[in-house]
Amino acid sequence: MFRQTFRMKAILLFVATLAFVLSPLWSPSFKGYDPSMFPNPVDKPAVQPAGWAFSIWSLIYLWLVIHAAWGLFKRAEVSGWDQPRWPLFLSLALGASWLVVATSQPWLATLQIWIMWAAAVWAMARAPRTLEPALLSWPISLYAGWLTAASAVGTGVVLIGYNIGSETVVTLLMLSLVAAISLTLILWLRPPRGYALGVIWALIGVIAANWGHDVIMLPACIYALALLVLTFWQPRSPRHGYSH
Repeated sequence: MFRQTFRMKAILLFVATLAFVLSPLWSPSFKGYDPSMFPNPVDKPAVQPAGWAFSIWSLIYLWLVIHAAWGLFKRAEVSGWDQPRWPLFLSLALGASWLVVATSQPWLATLQIWIMWAAAVWAMARAPRTLEPALLSWPISLYAGWLTAASAVGTGVVLIGYNIGSETVVTLLMLSLVAAISLTLILWLRPPRGYALGVIWALIGVIAANWGHDVIMLPACIYALALLVLTFWQPRSPRHGYSH
């Protein structure tokens, strides 16, 4: 009975992963929110990373597909592999429609990506750290790390677009939010380093996009350095979640 349930969840996760990865093929072209959608159009909001930073999606897509395929065809009935499946399924199933929503309803897309983020963190917390980490916990942690930054960035773009705070103030608040969430999760869950690397990559993108604008660039540098130090100089045994 349990084995049949495990396999069903593995199939659902595999389908959701493919739908998520292939969603750009049937969604309108999306390169960030269209400034014309907002009362206060800003072409390149300071909170948004440089365009090249979004190339990380190629790695995330590939790694998630490998994770789902290996989990279905090789580890469908393994208990440890089953633990993160439901929350990851929820995140990716929502993600399959995110691009469509984002092109027409920024506020709804903001809510949706935060739910995706929460489900991804839930999956990361449930994924065993020591069971084939390169295939199981690392793909989920990198995805959760990038979503931590992407959720705050998307929120910042919407707030700026609707004139809810100045661009600089909103950007600093969102960067501080990213740092607070990620540092808390690293201290609490001690996730795989892929989580911090996903966040750091986004912060590097923000630094590059605001090069020379010290009031934004310097806090982003400090946050990225703090994440780097905390991630690589702390004990690696998880405090919470599943360790086996």
